[in-house]
Amino acid sequence: MASDGARKQFWKRSNSKVPGSIQHVYGAQHPPFDPLLHGTLLKSTPKVPTTPVKAKRVSTFQEFESNTSDAWDAGEDDDELLAMATESLNSEVVMETAHRVLRNHSQRQNQPSQKKPEPEPQPIAEPPVAPSGDLRLVKSVSESHTPCPSESTSDTVPLQRSQSLPHSATVTLSGTSDTHALGGSALSKRETSRLDKFKQLLAGPNTDLEELRKLSWSGIPKPVRPMTWKLLSGYLPANVDRRPATLQRKQKEYFAFIEHYYNSRNDEVHQDTYRQIHIDIPRMSPEALILQPKVTEIFERILFIWAIRHPASGYVQGINDLVTPFFVVFICEYTDQEDVDKVDVSSVPAEVLRNIEADTYWCMSKLLDGIQDNYTFAQPGIQMKVKMLEELVSRIDERVHRHLDGHEVRYLQFAFRWMNNLLMRELPLRCTIRLWDTYQSEPEGFSHFHLYVCAAFLVRWRREILEERDFQELLLFLQNLPTARWDDQDVSLLLAEAYRLKFAFADAPNHYKKSSTPLPRH
Repeated sequence: MASDGARKQFWKRSNSKVPGSIQHVYGAQHPPFDPLLHGTLLKSTPKVPTTPVKAKRVSTFQEFESNTSDAWDAGEDDDELLAMATESLNSEVVMETAHRVLRNHSQRQNQPSQKKPEPEPQPIAEPPVAPSGDLRLVKSVSESHTPCPSESTSDTVPLQRSQSLPHSATVTLSGTSDTHALGGSALSKRETSRLDKFKQLLAGPNTDLEELRKLSWSGIPKPVRPMTWKLLSGYLPANVDRRPATLQRKQKEYFAFIEHYYNSRNDEVHQDTYRQIHIDIPRMSPEALILQPKVTEIFERILFIWAIRHPASGYVQGINDLVTPFFVVFICEYTDQEDVDKVDVSSVPAEVLRNIEADTYWCMSKLLDGIQDNYTFAQPGIQMKVKMLEELVSRIDERVHRHLDGHEVRYLQFAFRWMNNLLMRELPLRCTIRLWDTYQSEPEGFSHFHLYVCAAFLVRWRREILEERDFQELLLFLQNLPTARWDDQDVSLLLAEAYRLKFAFADAPNHYKKSSTPLPRH
C-alpha cells in the first residue's frame, strides 16, 4: 500500500532526480517540464504573486484602501463638519449634514465606474486566459512533491480560488496589459527558441535521434511535427540525403499493395473485414474530418491493407482510431486550419493526399508493430496491461482501489478502452497529438509508458471517484470523463505524474508492495 508517509519519504530521499521538481532530470527521458519555460515565467513576471494566498492578502488590502479612502480625505465637507462640531447643533443641522455626506460619498463611489469601465470581473478561471494558466503551471511545479498531485490539479480548484479573489486582484491578474504582454512575449521567445533547435537538428546531415527524443518529450512545435514524427517512428532514416529516396520507395510500395490487394475487398474471404471497417469509420471522431468522403476512402484503404498484411491479428475495432493522429498531423502541413478537429482536405492537391495516405499507413504500421499483441486473438496484451494497471493503482492509491472494488467496478469495464484506443476516446484530438509527442519520445512509449499514463489519469479523478457511491454512477463517470476543455498544459501535468510513477516503479516493482511478513523488532 502506498501510504502518504511512504510517498513523502520517497520524495525527500530522491527529490533532486524527480521530474517536476525545480531541478530537472536530463537523460534518455526528457524532463516533463522545460526549464526555459519556468525560468522565463518566473523572471518575466516578478510582480505577480506566485500563490493565490499572497495575491488574496495584498488585493484585499488594496480593495479596502480604495473603498475607504474617501473617509480620510480632508475636503471641504470635513472642514465644515469640524467647524460645526464646536457649535451647538440642532437636529435639522445634523440631518442636513448627514444627507450631504451620504450624497457626496455616493457620488465618489460612482466616479471610478464611470471613468474606468475596464475593471469588470473577467473569467480568469477559464483555460484560454494566459496569466491564470501561467500561475497554475508555476504552482503545479511547487506542489509536485505532494502525495496526491491529482487533487491539486483538479479543474475545480483553480476555479474556486479565482472566484474568491477580490475585485481588484482580478484586474491585476487578468486585466493588466503589461503582465499579459510580458507573458506572451516570453512564451513566444521560448517557442521560437525551441523551434530553432528542432530545425537545426532536422537540417543536419545526420539527425541525432537521441537528442531529438529529449527535445520532443515536452512537445513538438507544429511546423516540424510531421518530419519529427516520421523520424521518431522509424519511418524515415536519420540521414538527410537518404530521406527523399526512402519516401519515394515506401510510397510506391504502399500503392503497389493497393493495386494488388484492394480489389479483393469484396471477395468472400475478405468481405467481413471490409464491412466491419466500413461500419467503424463513421463512428470515429472528429466527425467534421471523418465524414468527408475523401477521408473515408483513405481510411478504408489504409485499414484494409494493414489487415490483409497482418493476418495474425487482422482488423480489430480500435485500430481504426490510431490512423487519425498521423493523418491529421501530416495533413496540417498543407492547410492553415488551426483547429485540428475541423481540417478540410478539399483544398489539398490529390497527389499530396496520396503521399499523406502512404505516410500514414507506414507510421501506423510502425506503431502497431510494438503493440500487436493488443489485437491478436483474445487480445492478451490488453488483458495483461489492465491487470498491471489494477496492481499499480492498488499500490499508489489504495483508497481509490478499494472504493472501486467495494462498488464492484472492475478495471476491465473502463480501462479496456483506455488500452485499446490509447486514450483517444477519453481525450480531445489536440491532446492526443500532444500525448503522442511524448509517447514517440519514450522508449516503448505506446506499450510501456502508456500504462503509467493510465494510472496517473485514473488517480487524477480521485476526488470525483471517491464522491460517487453507486456502481452505475461510478462506471458512467469513468466512461465519460470531463476532458473536453483540456489543453496542452493538462496533458503536460498528466505526463509529469506518469513520469514520476515510472521513475518509482519501472526499476523497483516491489517499491510500495505490502510486506507479507512483519519486520523484526530490535
